[in-house]
Amino acid sequence: YGRNAAALSQALRLEAPELPVEVNPAKPRRGSFEVTLLRPDGSSAELWTGIKKGPPRKLKFPDPQEVVEELKKHLS
Repeated sequence: YGRNAAALSQALRLEAPELPVEVNPAKPRRGSFEVTLLRPDGSSAELWTGIKKGPPRKLKFPDPQEVVEELKKHLS
């Protein structure tokens, strides 16, 4: 989990340095790796969820570039 979160947060920071990136501001859902965009207006957009992925467990973690591409869609 830790390496995946670090790699993903770094990729997001490089793509959108103006956006704050937080890792687990609240307790995460069990058995999944999720990435959510929280907008200033209070709305949110799910960029990734691994809740229904796997086994194997490695499928629960996204390729960072995949999440960056999803972020770009929500920012344009």
